[in-house]
Amino acid sequence: MHYPLITQKKAIIPYAFAKSKRILPLMEKEGTLWVGLDDPFNLEAVEEIALLRGQIITEVISTEEALDAAIESVFSQKKEETSLFIEEMTKDSSPSSSPKEGYDLLEEVVDAPVIRLLNLILSEAIYQKASDIHFEPSSQGLLVRYRIDGVLQKRHKPPAELELPLISRIKVLANLDIAEKRLPQDGRIKLHIAEREIDFRVSTVPVSDGERVVLRILDKSNMPLGLKNLGMPPSIYTSFKELIHLSEGMILVTGPTGSGKTTTLYSAVSDLSSSEMNIMTIEDPVEYKLGHIAQMNINPKIPLTFATGLRHILRQDPDVIMVGEIRDQETAEIGIQASLTGHLVFTTLHTNDAPSAITRLIDMGIEPYLLASTVVGVLAQRLIRSNCPLCIHPYTPLKEELDYLGLESWEGTFYRGKGCANCFGVGYKGRMALYELLLMTPQLKEEVLKTGSSSHLRKVALEQGMNPLLTSGILAVQSGKTTPSEVIRVTRTYARL
Repeated sequence: MHYPLITQKKAIIPYAFAKSKRILPLMEKEGTLWVGLDDPFNLEAVEEIALLRGQIITEVISTEEALDAAIESVFSQKKEETSLFIEEMTKDSSPSSSPKEGYDLLEEVVDAPVIRLLNLILSEAIYQKASDIHFEPSSQGLLVRYRIDGVLQKRHKPPAELELPLISRIKVLANLDIAEKRLPQDGRIKLHIAEREIDFRVSTVPVSDGERVVLRILDKSNMPLGLKNLGMPPSIYTSFKELIHLSEGMILVTGPTGSGKTTTLYSAVSDLSSSEMNIMTIEDPVEYKLGHIAQMNINPKIPLTFATGLRHILRQDPDVIMVGEIRDQETAEIGIQASLTGHLVFTTLHTNDAPSAITRLIDMGIEPYLLASTVVGVLAQRLIRSNCPLCIHPYTPLKEELDYLGLESWEGTFYRGKGCANCFGVGYKGRMALYELLLMTPQLKEEVLKTGSSSHLRKVALEQGMNPLLTSGILAVQSGKTTPSEVIRVTRTYARL
């Protein structure tokens, strides 16, 4: 629809009407109201608006997806709305009863101010594409921070008297015990923004100044499933694509927490999903539900661990198995046995680079000859922030940064973002991944049998043509996608290996 949308302040129908009737006013011109709808036979809604407004109605037919996006855009909160609401809040605010699970954050709220405040915070964080929301109590009051593109950013400081009601409200939504403040608790909240379903993983821990709460935002609409959507360099994409189509073996994805390992695994199994494949996963927890794939949540209280679940998955005649993480020797051994008996196994490890994954498994007690027989490839990755496309401009980095990356003699142009409304003043918008793919060549398999030294394996892998993570970062700098300081921030530990 290429019409100027009537903004929220000028919205002439309630959100609930637009959502239920599937109709949205677009513009007014010469006494005629133009409305968008996705069903040309939706005459009832058109007649109701005509009676309500007393105007001639002109219909514009849209797709269902475009109409949903337009409704969400018109009724979503505007910039600074959360901050303005905090400033205008009355001191008399207390939590009220919880609505049914899965309510819509865009619905009008007429209850206590604390409910409205929490809805605004959740909505704002989602629209700013935050991955986490931190509610941090201190002696100075409650601080609200969002993690955007991997970096925490201060957002709000609600009145001190709202700290307890706000935390209690979150705990009620997550079905946690609001009276228990001495022990950590975990829960989950399911809400909606228009037609989008958003999950929040909730974690509370007691600290000296109260209860600290962190919400992990799981928005499936922001997850670009499919390997071709991950931005892998062509050479790594081609090689990794060949690996995931092998009939058996183990593929490891490594990196620190928050480096996108789960997204890579989901993308791999999504590309493989078909009616001819039996794909099963065991995760802690299942973050996103994938169609036509059996996904299992571990639950240590039962106890259902990675090892227990993996052992039973093998009795389900799987072709592909995805294990969320190898945490102990038992899980590693069962995964190795599964790959030896004709299964393709995907899993993750927390290591700094690809060669270290082999050393880590040997340290767990896995025999080198088993690793040489089963591991077919290791993908190490990091996420770095990308330059904001709307405020990007040329600049000169610090000499120390150029020396660190070996770019002191490079004659190209360096770019960074100045900071604008689009990137909230930080100069970065969105993230991209750096990759390092180790392929288990015959020579590397021989080296695994001879020595478990990660430094020696790394040396051989580089001789075999492996492009290191740091090289991937340098190429991103030279292409203007990010800055030297960002690459150094993410790869500082790795660069010293």
